[in-house]
Formats: sequence, structure tokens, C-alpha cells
Amino acid sequence: AGPKRVHEIRTMGGNRKFRALRLETGNFSWGSEGVSRKTRLIDVVYNASNNELVRTKTLVKNAIIVVDATPFKQWYETHYGLPIGKKKGGRNQSEVDEAILNKPRSNHLKRKLEERKAGAKVDVHLEEQFAAGRLYACVSSRPGQSGRCDGYIL
Repeated sequence: AGPKRVHEIRTMGGNRKFRALRLETGNFSWGSEGVSRKTRLIDVVYNASNNELVRTKTLVKNAIIVVDATPFKQWYETHYGLPIGKKKGGRNQSEVDEAILNKPRSNHLKRKLEERKAGAKVDVHLEEQFAAGRLYACVSSRPGQSGRCDGYIL
């Protein structure tokens, strides 16, 4: 949607608000993994209060949006040493997977990754979203007040 556009607004007592008119990135948290990453906002898909806000792609608190999965995918693959969200049967994907899995690593790191792999279970729906390269997220900040769009992965 273009570059970030935020206006500063003077309020009561000379304080300031930051009205986000256009945003392209936000900071989103993957709660179950305890990790946050800055990622690109792609689309607004649902708003409980008003369909007009979906049509005009207005970012408000508790809007359901689609964000880019790449930063979370990269984190998962380096943290667990496992590929995530790969479509079955892709030839060139398997070469990428091999490169990730067979990187030269120290014995200490190999042991650490083996321990992590035991708890590396991701929900089926989230796995499908990773395969598509897009994640559903909920906005928890108030972009019209703070000028930021932060939230959490659903």
C-alpha cells in the first residue's frame, strides 16, 4: 500500500497522538513460541464491527489481517533446524531443505537442536498458512492512536 504515512496530532494538554494513515510493517508476536518479529502487512480480511473497514482495508484494534510469514519461517528453521510449511512433492524445495538440514554444525549445536526437535510441534492450520507464505494475525495495538500496528499470530 506504499510507504508509511503517520500524522502527528495535538491533543488535550499539548500531548500528541500518532495517527497511522498508511502502514506497511508491524511487530507481531507468535505467543506459543515466545518470539516477536517485524513483518509486512498484506491485507485486512475480517473486522467484527464493520465490513466497511474490511473493504477499505482500515487497520483498527482487533481487526484480523494477513501478514508475511517469512520472518517467522526463518526463525523456526534456524531455531529447530526443521523445515516448516513445505508443500509435498516440490523438487526444488527438497534441495533447499537439504541445505538447511545439512549445514555444518558444532556437536554442541547438534545436541541442542535434537533436544528442541522433541517439542517442535506446530498446529495443522498454522502449518497450512506457512505453506501459503501468509499468516493470520490480530491487531492488538490501536494504529489510529499510536501510529503502530502490532499484534499476535492466531
